[in-house]
Order: sequence, then structure tokens, then C-alpha cells
Amino acid sequence: MRTSYLLTTITLSALLAACGNGDTEPLQYGAAPELPQPYRDVMPDMVIAEPAEWGDKRPTVPDGYTISAIATDLKIPRQTLVLPNGDILVAEGRGGNAPKLKPKDIIAGPIKAKGNTSVKGGNRLTLLRDAEGDGVYELQTVFAENLNAPYGLALVNDSLYVANQDALVRFDYKEGQTKAEAPPETVTALPSAINHHWTKALTASQDGQYLYVAIGSNSNITERGMTAEVDRAMIWQVNAGSGAHKPYATGLRNPTALTIQPDTGQLWVVVNERDEIGPNLVPDYLTAVREGGFYGWPYSYWGQNVDDRVRPQNPEKVASAIKPDYSLGAHVAALGVDFSTETMGEKFADGVFVGEHGSWNRKDPVGYKVVFVPFQDGKPAGPPVDFVAGFRDDDGTTRGRPVGVTVDPRGALIVADDLSNTIWRVTPTQGG
Repeated sequence: MRTSYLLTTITLSALLAACGNGDTEPLQYGAAPELPQPYRDVMPDMVIAEPAEWGDKRPTVPDGYTISAIATDLKIPRQTLVLPNGDILVAEGRGGNAPKLKPKDIIAGPIKAKGNTSVKGGNRLTLLRDAEGDGVYELQTVFAENLNAPYGLALVNDSLYVANQDALVRFDYKEGQTKAEAPPETVTALPSAINHHWTKALTASQDGQYLYVAIGSNSNITERGMTAEVDRAMIWQVNAGSGAHKPYATGLRNPTALTIQPDTGQLWVVVNERDEIGPNLVPDYLTAVREGGFYGWPYSYWGQNVDDRVRPQNPEKVASAIKPDYSLGAHVAALGVDFSTETMGEKFADGVFVGEHGSWNRKDPVGYKVVFVPFQDGKPAGPPVDFVAGFRDDDGTTRGRPVGVTVDPRGALIVADDLSNTIWRVTPTQGG
């Protein structure tokens, strides 16, 4: 009887969604995305990736560029860091331990899991080395293990910082070493109770004095209450020496990747916004981060657009909410960001690359690619350009899902793919 009720609920949800979607897709990218009216249904549309092997296929890249797999058989690669000597560190793991809140979570969870890798997370850092400089990374070795869902990585002088899901830790690092010489020391504990959004993104200020740690919310829109959101949905500024920390910016539902703009030292972030008010709400976004800024969650989105599901309301906070700089589109699930350099070719020299893991709650899937957002005068300017695509076919067959993206200053984009457990390397060919 219960199974029949759940099936009826899902069917009704699909009918409601079909009535509310409309035939025209709004403009979803840029500084002024079209925001449709929110609507709620029992369950969102769920179109899940159908994992498949790459075989002889490869992701697609623009003319003048080549792509190759430089590491395979990893254990859920998330973010990467290019070290000064050209070695690449890969953070591998899977975190989170949040209990299901509602009956629909019990339904959605197993369905969503089908679109992810079945491999167990490595809880480790893997080092890749191309000793010959020919693009072949002949060394693939474990640099550090027994970590706790590592995600964010940053190097400051001789200190390697790793953001585990429960703590920011530090390793001593000497250029060229292939294995950590000792267990890490804890810089500061990070919020880890419940851990609905477990990833802890990380970057360092240009002078190395501060580390920035991004911490996601414990819910979609505070379903667990505000007590569960203490120290969450924000970016911490951490003193690299003492571990002392303070909120740097707040109201960011799930900030998943951080980067520093080379010319200005400005901190930028990509954020995954809230769900369950339609396939075209709310846009995930890219934005510069203002110190002391509030970005709306949970009370509003894209500036002062009030989310009337949240109780109690807070008009004062809504009035102060900052509108993000650039919409990437709703539910693309941006999980990686890095600024480009001239070594990536003239067309892709000024802007950021963004890794889009891909949607699960839209009838027409979005994301599943790496895009390039062009900049002009230090700000996003123009539509996003597909840079690495072909991860998902029109029939739903999905061979990869991009996460972290890192620009190697020598002239390559490093892409972590946590579905096929591969690290991809994209390079311009001569004249690219």
C-alpha cells in the first residue's frame, strides 16, 4: 500500500511539473538572468545520469586543443592543485553523513546515487608527475592517506593545506617530494555535524597570510532549523599562522570552489543555489566576494527575491542581500573554478573555467561540462563558452562528471572527473 502511494505521489508531481514548466526556456546566464515565478511540487523532475565507460571516446574540446587522460582508476577525484615543479595533487574522497529529512529524500537519495560512481572514496591525496615534460604523467602515487573526505587544497610556501570535511590541516612540503613525511597538524576544526553539504573549498590570499574556507549549508532552506546552520553557508577567513578565523562573507548556500583573481587579489566563488521551486530557479552563480557581504541565503535569492518558504522572514537581511555577478544557470552544479592565463590561447586567455557537475532535478539536464566565462576589465562579460563537453549524450548515457578545474600556468587545464575517476588534461595545440 505504501509503495502504491509513493508511486502515485511521483506521478502527480510529474503532471504538476509538466503544467508549470512552460515551453520557453528563460535566459539563464549572465548578469541579469530571467527569473521565472517560483512554483513548488511534491517532487522535482528527476533525470539521472546513466553511467557508462569511456571506451574509445573522449570529451570534446574546441578546435586547436587536445585532451588526454593523465590518470585513471582514482578513488573519486574532487579538486586538484598544480605544484611549483609541475606535479599535480589530487584530493580524493566522499563525505557527508546527513540523515534524510522527509519521505521524498528517501525516494530521491537512491535515485540520485545511480548517477554517481560506485567506487569507494580514497580519503587520500594522490600525486601525479610528468618527469619528461611530454604530457605523460608516468608517476601516480599516494602522497597522503587516512584523511577525512579531503576537498580543498592550497600551497603557501612550504605549507600544504588540505580542507577535510571536518578540519583544515597542514602538511610540511618540500618541492619534489612524493610522499608526506608526517601526519598533518590541525589548523582549525571545521563545522562537520550533520554535513548536508560536506565539501570544504579552499584557497589562499596572494600574500599567504589568510586562507579562505567555503562551508555549505546543512539544508536546502533551513529545514533543520537555524541552529543547524551556525557557522555554515559562509566563507571563513582563517589566519594561516594561528588558525584564528572569522566569517568573511555569509548567505552563500553552498560555495563549492574558490579562486583568487591574479591581477587584483580579489576572491571569487561559485555557489550552488537552492532547489525545489522549479527547473529554472535558482541560478547557480559566479561572483566576486565582498568582505562582510551577505548573499541572500536562506531569505532571498539573486538579490532581493524573497523565498517565502523560509520562516520567519527577515526583511532587514533581504534588503542587504548582494546580487551575484554572473548567473551560470539553475542546477548546473558548479563545483570548480579557476582563472585562465595567456598560455591557454588567445580566445581563452581572460576569464575563468568552471566545472559543472550536472543537474539531477530538471526534465532537460544541464551542466555536465566545463565552460569558460570570458572577462573584460576584470569582470564577467558575455555568454559562457563550452570548453570541455561530451560527458553526457542526448540519450542520457554519461561517461563523466566534471568537478575541480585547475589551470597549469605552463599551458594546460586540469579537470577532475569523479564519475569515471579520471584526471583530464586539455592543452592548446600550436596556434590554438
